[in-house]
Amino acid sequence: MERTVVVTRRDCPARLVPVGTPITIPRDTFVTITQSLGGNYTVTHNGNMARIDGTDADALGIEAEVLSFPPATDDKIVEQQVWEALETIYDPEIPVNLVALGLIYTVEIDQARKSVAIEMTLTAPGCGMGPVLVGDVEYRVAMVPNVETVQVELVFDPPWSRERMSEEAQLETGMFF
Repeated sequence: MERTVVVTRRDCPARLVPVGTPITIPRDTFVTITQSLGGNYTVTHNGNMARIDGTDADALGIEAEVLSFPPATDDKIVEQQVWEALETIYDPEIPVNLVALGLIYTVEIDQARKSVAIEMTLTAPGCGMGPVLVGDVEYRVAMVPNVETVQVELVFDPPWSRERMSEEAQLETGMFF
């Protein structure tokens, strides 16, 4: 995608890159879209880079990605829906979702507290986008019915390696050998 200047159509939640601090870009603000990857958008706003989730793309005048689940039939968190939400989150540099990359180590659901605890890693411990990815996980998993809180812990033991990737992801990235 080439750089495109747009005016936001509504207040838009975003996260500063690379620190992940949540911000709101006000309605009627000029932003420059610098990248579209994995369904998310990187924009420049007031001299800063920010990441806008694809579910909020309508604020940029782009069709929003829809993350929807069947209506809850009880007050339970459905683990499969948590995994489905995680599969919609893509690494900002590799167009492969976090689950297929093998970055999600554990998902623990506490039904009584209506919370989800996730242990995940990064492809490299020094990856500057770690806070942004954590924010992506928190934002998307919070959309699952009955989820009230999401805690994400970055862990580096065991270290990530390409063997953790699905075969499809290895083929897609040319790392299958």
